[in-house]
Amino acid sequence: MSDQPCTPEFAATYRRMMMDGVSRELETTKKVLAAIPDAKSDFRPDPSARTAWELAWHIANTDIQFLDGIADLKFTMDTPEPDEKPKNMAELLSWYDSNFKRAAARVEALTPEQLMTPVDFYGVFNMPVVFYLGFLNNHCIHHRGALATYLRPMGAKVPSIYGGSYDEPWQGAGSEANAA
Repeated sequence: MSDQPCTPEFAATYRRMMMDGVSRELETTKKVLAAIPDAKSDFRPDPSARTAWELAWHIANTDIQFLDGIADLKFTMDTPEPDEKPKNMAELLSWYDSNFKRAAARVEALTPEQLMTPVDFYGVFNMPVVFYLGFLNNHCIHHRGALATYLRPMGAKVPSIYGGSYDEPWQGAGSEANAA
């Protein structure tokens, strides 16, 4: 990071750009989560790896924790009580979608001055809170990529992510030529 101060205009513009991006990524992440069959949610590629369910919950819950932490101008990374946690993939998708939209609206309501507030992240980072949107985005994409590698070995279909997949070919202009 540069020593140049963050301006209110930059903070507001950065928020708009990042919120547009993380909202698009939400839709892609939901496609990956939806591809996990409930009957195979205990799949793990290695004994030391998380199960598909654990990784799916980590992605969804951490996205919400980051958004709420940004909106609160402090990070507590609170996890829902066990009776409030989703029990299957359909519930997880619904929980993720509704809580993401709720928490994203809170971030959108912050003033540019609030976005510039330096916030400590457990002694690891201390930066204007708006910059944690980049960390949220990278964290989600990183774990979603890991989860996507679970799908085929568990017998599930891999959705398109940043282009077509074998199971969901790209449907863009000229895709017939790309499918050959």
